[in-house]
Amino acid sequence: MINKLLIAVFVLTGMVSCATTQLPPVGEMDALQLQKDEKRIWNRSGEEQRRLNSSSYIYEDPVLSAYVNEVAQNLIPEDIKGKGLSFQVWIIRNPLLNAFAYPNGVIYVHTGLISKMENEAQLAALLGHEMSHVTHRHAIENYRSVKNTTAVLATIQMASLPFGAYGNLANVLGTVGAMAAVTGYSRELEAEADNAGLVLLINAGYDPKEAPKLFIHLKRDVEQQEKKEPFFFGTHPRLQERINNYNRFIKTKYPKTTGKKNAERFMNIISPLILDNAMIDLSMGRFSSAEDGIGRFLQSDPQNSRAHFCLGELYRQRNDEEDREKAINEYNLSIAGDPSNPAPHKGVGLIYYKLGRYQEAKAEFEKYLSLFPNADDAAYIKQYIKAISTK
Repeated sequence: MINKLLIAVFVLTGMVSCATTQLPPVGEMDALQLQKDEKRIWNRSGEEQRRLNSSSYIYEDPVLSAYVNEVAQNLIPEDIKGKGLSFQVWIIRNPLLNAFAYPNGVIYVHTGLISKMENEAQLAALLGHEMSHVTHRHAIENYRSVKNTTAVLATIQMASLPFGAYGNLANVLGTVGAMAAVTGYSRELEAEADNAGLVLLINAGYDPKEAPKLFIHLKRDVEQQEKKEPFFFGTHPRLQERINNYNRFIKTKYPKTTGKKNAERFMNIISPLILDNAMIDLSMGRFSSAEDGIGRFLQSDPQNSRAHFCLGELYRQRNDEEDREKAINEYNLSIAGDPSNPAPHKGVGLIYYKLGRYQEAKAEFEKYLSLFPNADDAAYIKQYIKAISTK
């Protein structure tokens, strides 16, 4: 796959390498007119999107999808409307931090990025940034730039690293998507997108001071994980550039500007995503990020049985000595919230067995099987029960 990506990247860069890089933004045109090489990249974008949208990476939530697209539509400036450019937002099931836009106006945002946000203004800041890459035609400028050779090599190198199932999304994206998602754009183009996106944010009535807060949260998460990620917003230097740019623009141009945040509505809609994303983090062994996500979810729904089960699983899998009693407590809270759920009984049974509390373990295993007699791991659990009878 990497070799194919490499060939495709150099084919596309070869198509555009002789053209001038400076193009007018869509807002300055009477109507959107694509140049010949730009049409090729748009066509390639459509192919990549069809493949991505039919993959298992798409996060299915009609309410959330409608909401993020509503926010995006409210950001579209008047000078763009009616010129042949539209926007659509899709959400990708991936805990790694990222968002990216194809040149035809299709934007993808990772669940991991949304789960770190606090309000609608921060979502609007991100969408405004990505929409500005589209309206200012940064993709074609990026491909036309001679400097892009280094970016191409960086893309291939990062996409080939072993990031597991979710990092392999870089391969699924294809040429245009990988360039936007992994490498991003030059400092100049990113700064332009930051500035233009901030204008969209303010014109839509949002508080501009929320823009840098989003990237401060992301930077803190990257530092906490102490792991490199294959995507653009998962890198410390890029996040710091966003923070610096937004702070500079706000200080010099919009120091007294305020606006809406819409935190309550935002949290009500994205809460299920926060827990789903935390479970993906847990499956990757990203315990601190998973714990933060589950904790955020429980703030809004403290009695949620599934969330307490997830936290019990986290403590059990992390397996620190002080986590065992925490795990037992969380499993019991999950059972109290939903007595029909078999999963926490197995979890607490495994901990009791490890602690040598065999009769308690046996009772939990038997309860698990009574609730879920056809479980795939029924034979495995019966082996535990048999072993207890010999102790």
